[in-house]
Amino acid sequence: ICQYVGWPWVFYIFGAATVVWFVFWQILISDLPRNHPRISELEKNYIVDRLANQVTGSHGWSIPMLSMVKSVPLWAIIVTHFSANWSFYTLLTGLPTYLSEILRFNIKENSFLSALPYLGGWLAILFGGQLADFLRKRKICSTLAVRKIFTLLGTLMPATFLIAAGYVGCNYKAAIALLALSTTFASFNSSGFAVNHLDIAPQYAGFLMGVTNTFGTIPGILGPTVTGLLTTEGTLHGWQMVFFISAGINIFGAVFYAVFSKSEIQEWAKQ
Repeated sequence: ICQYVGWPWVFYIFGAATVVWFVFWQILISDLPRNHPRISELEKNYIVDRLANQVTGSHGWSIPMLSMVKSVPLWAIIVTHFSANWSFYTLLTGLPTYLSEILRFNIKENSFLSALPYLGGWLAILFGGQLADFLRKRKICSTLAVRKIFTLLGTLMPATFLIAAGYVGCNYKAAIALLALSTTFASFNSSGFAVNHLDIAPQYAGFLMGVTNTFGTIPGILGPTVTGLLTTEGTLHGWQMVFFISAGINIFGAVFYAVFSKSEIQEWAKQ
């Protein structure tokens, strides 16, 4: 888009797409199953019956904030969300610069290669969700085991690939492969800690996702800042430090989650 019609059109096109999405959202989405004009009675009754013991309609000050703050399993999700997002935002914002400064790709090659890891991530999300449900449904693994397995895959494997990427130098094929694998495996977190809110507090899952995602967005500020400070000279050593820091934070989150995560509904979530 930038090459043929100019960079402003990137914002025009994606902004327009968002407006179109909003229109369809307003037409197709309802607050509650009983208000949906196109849902079948069978599906509506199924959803209402399944959620009967989870949704009470309580809001505002009835949320047990103090109990949430003291909940170690919730902090396990928060810490891991922060840790996993550090490498996510680092690559999201820094990968084009790395491809340009270290691997010497031009802007056209850069755009495709910058998107390649996220194609793998998209496929991993789809596959990971199906696999996680299969393991739970067939009782091959408990819910807690599934959450830990997918979180460890989504944090330790990317850490491994990031460390390796720091040692391949200007070997662009190896570097691209390792970074693509890092982002691909990171998407397994979507079947790990990212849905753990529904396990420990289904009634407050939406609220808790907002809380943990707030902490998870902090790396979007800190990560690029640290990357910028370490890569001011555009050297390979600077990028090695970026990858090593991201890997270390990922490993910390993995260990914290493995030790403190739970899958049972917490007492404060039963109120």
